Amino acid sequence: MGPRVRVAFLYPGQGTQRPGMLHDLPDHAAVAATLTEAERILPGSSRQDTAQALESTVTTQVALCVAGVAATRALADEGVTPDAVAGHSIGAFPAAVAAGVLTFAEALVAVRHRGELMRDAYPSGYGMAAVLGLSVSHVRRMVESISTGDDPAYVAVVDTDEQIVVAGSTLALERLTTTAAHAGARRVQRLDIGVPSHCPLLDGVAGAMADHLGAVPRRRLTVPYVSDSTGRLLDDAGAVLDDLALGIATTVKWRDATAILGELGTALFIQTPPGHVLARMAGAAHPHARVIALAETGIADTAEITRRVRTRPPSPAAGALDAGT
Repeated sequence: MGPRVRVAFLYPGQGTQRPGMLHDLPDHAAVAATLTEAERILPGSSRQDTAQALESTVTTQVALCVAGVAATRALADEGVTPDAVAGHSIGAFPAAVAAGVLTFAEALVAVRHRGELMRDAYPSGYGMAAVLGLSVSHVRRMVESISTGDDPAYVAVVDTDEQIVVAGSTLALERLTTTAAHAGARRVQRLDIGVPSHCPLLDGVAGAMADHLGAVPRRRLTVPYVSDSTGRLLDDAGAVLDDLALGIATTVKWRDATAILGELGTALFIQTPPGHVLARMAGAAHPHARVIALAETGIADTAEITRRVRTRPPSPAAGALDAGT
């Protein structure tokens, strides 16, 4: 039997960053302490959230990790803890901290290394674009038709049935925009990401990250972790570390990750800052669950809602899945 999940924490990834995201974190002692700790680990990391600073993929990924861990600790101080965690792309690292797989220091150093590897591999000429309003199979066929050896493109993220992100060269993404518009896409939007994440172009980065994370001690998970690259529930630290390393070159299956959380009976989804995009998708996929974006709801109200959810009887189907599915 799988775990009984009542509350799931969702950690957003790159593309959700915005200027002031660290300054706008909840006014809470645990947040302040986390920012201070981040500064000790990586000097200069605790307040690098200006528009100029966030132009760097390295700074952005570090800021997202800091925000996720700070929010988790503030919620924990108010008695709000998850029964499962899932992170979207770089959000997998603060999720791994919440699951007890990584220390905060290990996560920050790994995230910085990851960002530097990505930046150095593709300093320019590549990126990502979201296609809205077309099916996954339609987008896959479209990507196959526009991709060439010199200007490749790949399906990189499946967020929902009709929200798919494509990674590739700038020229390939320009062809995608035109082709998708003619095919009836509701919108094609270039994302604020300057590297082709979650596709084979980053196989070298994935290998280097596997070497880096190979030195991390294997710890017992304190919270189940849902992989965004497999859509599976992982309960082994080695599997989580492999997921963190190899996920950068693997398609994100966020649709599947949120689906398994729903099947495990999740009654409350809480998205950590910044933004609300994961909360919005979870709400659309699971209309009977309560969904919160901490950046909008705040610590106190989130704690009160969580207490009410935990006192309700769980669904009889909760926890009915095998943990390996």
